[in-house]
Amino acid sequence: MKLLFILDPLPALKTYKDTSFAMMVEAAKRGHELHFTLQDGLMWKGGRALAEHCRLHLVDAEKYLGNPALHDEDWYRLDLPQETALADFDAVLMRKDPPFDLEYVASTWLLEEATREGARVFNDPRAIRDHSEKLAIAQFPQFIVPTIVTRLEGQLQRFIDAQADVVLKPLEGHGGASVFRVTDRDPNRNVIIETLTGSGTRAIMAQRYIPEIRDGDKRVLLIAGEPVPYSLARIPKPGETRGNLAAGGTGVARALSPRDREIAAAVGPALARRGLLLVGLDVIGDWLTEVNVTSPTCFQEITQQSGFDVSAAFLEALEAAVKASSA
Repeated sequence: MKLLFILDPLPALKTYKDTSFAMMVEAAKRGHELHFTLQDGLMWKGGRALAEHCRLHLVDAEKYLGNPALHDEDWYRLDLPQETALADFDAVLMRKDPPFDLEYVASTWLLEEATREGARVFNDPRAIRDHSEKLAIAQFPQFIVPTIVTRLEGQLQRFIDAQADVVLKPLEGHGGASVFRVTDRDPNRNVIIETLTGSGTRAIMAQRYIPEIRDGDKRVLLIAGEPVPYSLARIPKPGETRGNLAAGGTGVARALSPRDREIAAAVGPALARRGLLLVGLDVIGDWLTEVNVTSPTCFQEITQQSGFDVSAAFLEALEAAVKASSA
């Protein structure tokens, strides 16, 4: 297959843990042709959705997997840039990391135009755009703790009083940025609310604090609606309430619990039907807290610790999806 990866700049990828890198290594092993573009390489020109892109050649890339000691810029070679219609690739993989800003939304518009021309884009651009990674949990209320989304200070204050111990976070945040734990006795609660809501101009999410975070914020991966049998529990560092790896958490692979499987069984098929080939559920204790669809990660950590080859499972699903769409 001829695959186009939409990524952040290649030198910025941390090859020892990056999921997109692991995907590309597995794709190359299977004989697929790799191409690379940045988000700003997407365009609509001459009546078609195009990409300015480069053919990507991997150079001894497998040795970089899980190895932070190797230099991250020596693993690839790029051919000269060229322009190609997105529909001329067998698959386009949108793997640009958040933030989910207006430029990200514009990219989904361009990718949606490409799908009308026959392009196969994973994850589906409309599904990405219409799917709030924070607010999507509202579709599965049986699996969530008490939650409120609002910009009204009075509503947030009453929620904190009622729940006593809560987590506040922006709807567009990622990597644990600007996530606060606030109690009903916190002297800073007013200023935290004012800061996160921009003095009432932005809606935020408040959720009852889940003490099982001490055991890790589990990333449960869904591929074509089916769960990977191991999660990555991201355990907060001492004195921290955020388990995100970007916030200093430690990742530990664990077999899925019965509750993890129950959540995955309810959520997975519905998301797969929307064109979301790869999803990352965040589960704390027995509770679903987020549904990540932009560029879910943790492939390398789960594979290295459990022996389950997540990249191989994903490429098999991608190949099947392309074959089914071409039939």
